[in-house]
Amino acid sequence: MSLLKLGIPKGSLEDATIALFAKSGWQIKLTSRNYFPEVDDAELSCSICRPQEMSRYVESGMLDAGITGKDWTLENGSEVEIVADLIYSKVSRKPTRWVIAVPGDSNITRVEQLDGKRISTELVNVTRKFFEQRGLAVDISFSWGATEAKAVSGLADAIVEVTETESTIRAHGLRVIHELMQSNTQLIANKAAMADPWKRAKIENIAMLLRGALRADRIVGLKMNVAKEQLDAVIAMLPSLNAPTVAQLYKQEWFSVETVISVQQVRDLVPQLKKAGAEGIIEYSLNKVI
Repeated sequence: MSLLKLGIPKGSLEDATIALFAKSGWQIKLTSRNYFPEVDDAELSCSICRPQEMSRYVESGMLDAGITGKDWTLENGSEVEIVADLIYSKVSRKPTRWVIAVPGDSNITRVEQLDGKRISTELVNVTRKFFEQRGLAVDISFSWGATEAKAVSGLADAIVEVTETESTIRAHGLRVIHELMQSNTQLIANKAAMADPWKRAKIENIAMLLRGALRADRIVGLKMNVAKEQLDAVIAMLPSLNAPTVAQLYKQEWFSVETVISVQQVRDLVPQLKKAGAEGIIEYSLNKVI
């Protein structure tokens, strides 16, 4: 039997990734101190890896595919195939941002003022390329963690750090002066694996279902019964991906109407539909929209 080796990111994205796979149709079960979780698919073998290292394992062929950040693939300079962009995180559905921050009392307000200064970051290679392209000579040191503290304690004049809301940066009394890049989660694949017809089909199927689960995350199904006299008015009120589904009830002058809408629209739309004559309105969640 053919087997696809898939990497799952350890750390902040671990739970969100496993939840996304569950919604997509795969149950991944972690066991204590085990980096090889069980999965209910005989064609899959899963490994837990740090996202910072994932692209190296995929590039080398130790893994056929994996989930990691765009930032770490760029940082490692890995030659892999980007199969799908999957924007999700532990906080929001927005890309993360790598920013340059300085102490709040620093007189530095522009990137150019960092010429000759000390920078602390985990994203060393991307940061070095950024400053080299601008002709700025900076002293970049790798940070093993607690990067914000390097600037607060005076060990660095500035930091390059990842953020979603800037709350941690502000909590340390730091100030953002520039956005270096945006990053998001990606499904990446080994190029040799993508050249194998079976593995390529398996990886693309996974990508399709993951995207479908993400697409369904903020939308719901809405179903209702509508009398013939009110049908046109109700249909005119309904947003949908294409057009609402309408089916006549058996031996009745009534119709069943079904559509898909965003979660935010429900609270305003349902009272309006009721007022327009819709009855038996049902809202239901969706797992995937393909």
